[in-house]
Amino acid sequence: MDRVLTTHVGSLIRPPEVTEALRRAWHGEGYEGDAFERHLAEAVAAVVARQTEIGLDIVDDGEMSKPSWISYLYERVGGIEARRVPLADRMLPEGLESGAHLATNLYTNYVQWDDDDVAEGTTWVCTGPIVYDSSALDRDIVNLAAALAGRDVLDAFVPAVAPGSVFWIANEYYASEDEMMWAFADALHEEYRRIVDAGLVLSVDDAVLWHRAGAMRLQGASDAEYRRWAEPRVEALNHALRGIPPERVRYHVCSGSNHGPHVHDVPLREIIDLVLKVDAQAYQIEQANAAHEHEWRIWEDTALPDDKIVVPGVVTHHTMMVEHPELVAQRITRLAKLIGRERVMAGTDCGFAQIVSRQRVSIWTQWAKLESLVAGARIASQVLWGAHSSVA
Repeated sequence: MDRVLTTHVGSLIRPPEVTEALRRAWHGEGYEGDAFERHLAEAVAAVVARQTEIGLDIVDDGEMSKPSWISYLYERVGGIEARRVPLADRMLPEGLESGAHLATNLYTNYVQWDDDDVAEGTTWVCTGPIVYDSSALDRDIVNLAAALAGRDVLDAFVPAVAPGSVFWIANEYYASEDEMMWAFADALHEEYRRIVDAGLVLSVDDAVLWHRAGAMRLQGASDAEYRRWAEPRVEALNHALRGIPPERVRYHVCSGSNHGPHVHDVPLREIIDLVLKVDAQAYQIEQANAAHEHEWRIWEDTALPDDKIVVPGVVTHHTMMVEHPELVAQRITRLAKLIGRERVMAGTDCGFAQIVSRQRVSIWTQWAKLESLVAGARIASQVLWGAHSSVA
């Protein structure tokens, strides 16, 4: 390839009719199944069309069917029970001022649906053996295949959660939390395998690996304690990836998508060795926001294995301001000069609506940012390949 390829992390803003159906399902109110399936298929077709029109090389279905990047899995496995519960008090470590940390969402026990629903949240409880049901994934694959038909794209991907990010769930069945995690790893192996067998790229989302380091530190845990928590989760992910070609896998980490101060994020350098242990070809890492843009320089003295690719975020959901294509190009080229132009792909820091009720920017801004991503990658390609670039 003689140019910089473009993609994104996965979640895109859903249309109102899909959002409302997912909201009703979240609250256990039900919805008209046929109407939802029709709206969902239409939403996937529209979001794929828009991505290809913009010029993204590797596209997805925008996670249209998922209420969140984590909890979607609870609807695809047996043994999980959703419960509406009072929202727990935020649990800041003693001595910390709440004003600096409430926006980080590090210490909320339960997930709220929206800001008006302050009395209750939803928690999930494992009450039986974890068994995977592929019907929702099969539907998503059919919808994506239909939307891709006749479209000129290089590839398509499907996001899926990592076992270690299946985190906010109470265990009432397995002997330990680790045993439950390994059960989820086996269930996710089935999901991962089906995605790749369908000819799609598997994009594993694992925000909790990095995010949890900061949370544990604020709660008084040592680095060694975090490592004892994190390393088995990397092992579980590789167990879930067993038999899947690494070249069909990308792995996304971030320090949390929330619009907070992020002053207690752990530096990427402290967890990069864990990231590189994952059996993936491409590593998607945030690089476009004010808290982490400087960390592209870790590659000055961190060895990237020869067969690996870095997908830096070059536009971010953390601000409504649209990044100029020249800035995008600078973010791409400076990294390419460190690790090689063939080993950089342009991406986003995170999704734009990881939870259906948590739209991070306006939909207009979302598309404008992706347009700038593509335009910046074209500029970078001309800088890195010159007259030999296919976009020159």
